[in-house]
Amino acid sequence: MNKTNTLVIKVGGALLQQPQAMANLMAALKSMIAAGQHVVLVHGGGCLVDEQLLANGKQTVKLNGLRVTPEDQIDIVVGALAGTSNKLLQGAAIKAGVTAVGMSLTDGQSVSAKIKAKELGLVGEVVPGNPAYLQFMLSQGWLPICSSIAIDEHGNRLNVNADQAAAAIAQLLDATLVLLSDVPGVLDASRSLIPFLNQQQISQLVSDGVIEKGMKVKVEAALDVAQQSGIAVNIASWKDTQALIGFANGVSLGTQIQP
Repeated sequence: MNKTNTLVIKVGGALLQQPQAMANLMAALKSMIAAGQHVVLVHGGGCLVDEQLLANGKQTVKLNGLRVTPEDQIDIVVGALAGTSNKLLQGAAIKAGVTAVGMSLTDGQSVSAKIKAKELGLVGEVVPGNPAYLQFMLSQGWLPICSSIAIDEHGNRLNVNADQAAAAIAQLLDATLVLLSDVPGVLDASRSLIPFLNQQQISQLVSDGVIEKGMKVKVEAALDVAQQSGIAVNIASWKDTQALIGFANGVSLGTQIQP
């Protein structure tokens, strides 16, 4: 599929509320890993963050599709993402018979992080760092499950958009990136799937307001990886695990973002 035989798969928080879908995905990943495919799973967990913020009387605020993370919310966000979300996925993997390692972005200096923008609070921007930690786990046939929490050089815990986190990991490993969510891919104005997109088409759809908010962040992260690596990125749904297995064998999947 690509020169490194490594697939970075990002899953969104909605999956965490669907135990059967998690089980189906892990069964698919088990068969892919058994066939020799290297897989890294990167995840968010927005729904669980929202629940925990609400339970603690905190408000959810987003700016251009990114979660604003003030200092008084970072404990909750880290707990929901690096804690609950990560262990739900690790539990599903173990139940499916997959050897899984829970981790965050900064483990093994896999990425380096800094605060993205002052108005976003403790939201991080990450760039690829040292691939050795992930490469070791993949060489063992393990499944790294990576939360989108990073730590900067000052020790600040940072909330990183999971699509952007997965993009950095894909760049780190020179891997093929697949962004999975609860929609089949990028949809046009009439809600039909768009099979292929390039930079010019993306710019037009953003300008027209067809691609916006979270999908805009997702598509831009995908385009960035595609252009830097020269490897197309796919945006698809975690609901169709057979399509994911097919993709590992060269079949098309969702919307392909072209370099």
